[in-house]
Amino acid sequence: MNFVIFILIGAISGWLAGRLFRGSGFGVLGNIIFGIVGGVVGGWVADLIGVGGSGLLWQIIVSVGGAWLLLFIISAIKK
Repeated sequence: MNFVIFILIGAISGWLAGRLFRGSGFGVLGNIIFGIVGGVVGGWVADLIGVGGSGLLWQIIVSVGGAWLLLFIISAIKK
């Protein structure tokens, strides 16, 4: 069950980051991938700056922030 929740958080986070960054999502698989990788990046950054929290909403916020940061870095490298 935890794996299903993990995938759903990734999908929601990737979709939200895609909407915030470029105005649309990346498809189901792309949203999941960006959300999961964004969760790792966001968790790492949150740990670095000493910000912590718990709960589903906090996990989504951290994942969206990490996915958005990842998209920002990728677009900067592409330019």
